[in-house]
Amino acid sequence: MNATLLAVAGLVVVLLLMIWVVPVMGYNTEERYTPQQPVPFSHQHHVSGLGLDCRYCHTSVEVSQNAGMPPTETCMTCHSQIWTNAAMLAPVRQSLAERKPLRWTRVYTLPDYVYFDHSIHIAKGVGCTECHGPIGDMALTWKATSLQMRWCLSCHRNPAPHLRPQDQVFNPHWHRTPDTPSGDKLMAAYHIHPETLTDCGVCHR
Repeated sequence: MNATLLAVAGLVVVLLLMIWVVPVMGYNTEERYTPQQPVPFSHQHHVSGLGLDCRYCHTSVEVSQNAGMPPTETCMTCHSQIWTNAAMLAPVRQSLAERKPLRWTRVYTLPDYVYFDHSIHIAKGVGCTECHGPIGDMALTWKATSLQMRWCLSCHRNPAPHLRPQDQVFNPHWHRTPDTPSGDKLMAAYHIHPETLTDCGVCHR
């Protein structure tokens, strides 16, 4: 009888652990998922190698809910002059010739009931890498974070460690130094009030 009770208790514990752990495993959250794209665009090459600013391609990130994807004409600013016959860029040339946008595969997808605004995060000193991971080192873009509610709330409840000076928001290799203002000072400068950041209406509208 005791052995049976122990077995049942053990099974209950295992099931509870599975209920807690399985939903946040990378397999379910698709972390490190690397979708196939029409062109194997490398942030590592363009950002870290050539020094392109995020805003060169994602032009609306400071003023809009969406960061925006670059039109083919942006790509051809350079590739009309360099790598003009590269096979991997054939879809870009075809896109320009046919005047049809490239069909990029979305890496991060939020449910319809979640509201996210890139511009407010940028304005409040949240760097791109806080959500997108080491994007400047990605040869192919992969999903770095789950964007699950618990993940977002961990930052909303304690934003200070995730803030940086405005002039470093788009720096993919930024690291805090002794001269960097503390997170608390940055919170004050950006008028961030954590006690309001967990209100349901902040993300669900």
